[in-house]
Amino acid sequence: MPASPSTLILDSASPRRVELLAQIGIIPAAIVPADIDETPLKGERPDHLAARLALAKARHTHALPAAKDQYVLAADTVVARGTHLLEKAADEAQARKFLEKLSGHRHAVWGGIAVITPDGREVVRTIKTTLSFKKLTPAEIDSYVQSGEWQGKAGGYGIQGRAGAFVKNMTGSYSNVVGLSLYDTIQILVGTGFTPKG
Repeated sequence: MPASPSTLILDSASPRRVELLAQIGIIPAAIVPADIDETPLKGERPDHLAARLALAKARHTHALPAAKDQYVLAADTVVARGTHLLEKAADEAQARKFLEKLSGHRHAVWGGIAVITPDGREVVRTIKTTLSFKKLTPAEIDSYVQSGEWQGKAGGYGIQGRAGAFVKNMTGSYSNVVGLSLYDTIQILVGTGFTPKG
């Protein structure tokens, strides 16, 4: 018998991922953020990091008693300019530094998605979105940093807010940049037997 939306556990502390899933009619039965070490391995590529962390989170939650007979969905977002990782900014100074690095350049947002089915099957996918930022003025950077929108966001910005005006062009999934590629998520879930609402 196909699973229903009520059998999904989301492993994420991001309210943006909850909002994105709601857009396609998926309301997790529970939200269980995994507390794992997210330190990149030496020389690790951004796409590998995104996939590894997503799977590690999913496995952590799938091992919990509450996840028995449930689908587990986990995701991770990695922002990189070339091979240089831009993680979540720790403070205003680092947020400013990140924006200066992104200003006038292309960068990539890698999304890692991991799903573990009730019978233990694992599916992992990485999604790449490429963006180009316009050349930012010092005033624009100062204004954005003062807005606080950079907090808790990989790369030190959120495309769904003021930083949307910085994007000259983009190739790939917009929702991936927000935090979760909806197209890829639903493809993986349906492909593993999950039955979405509606």
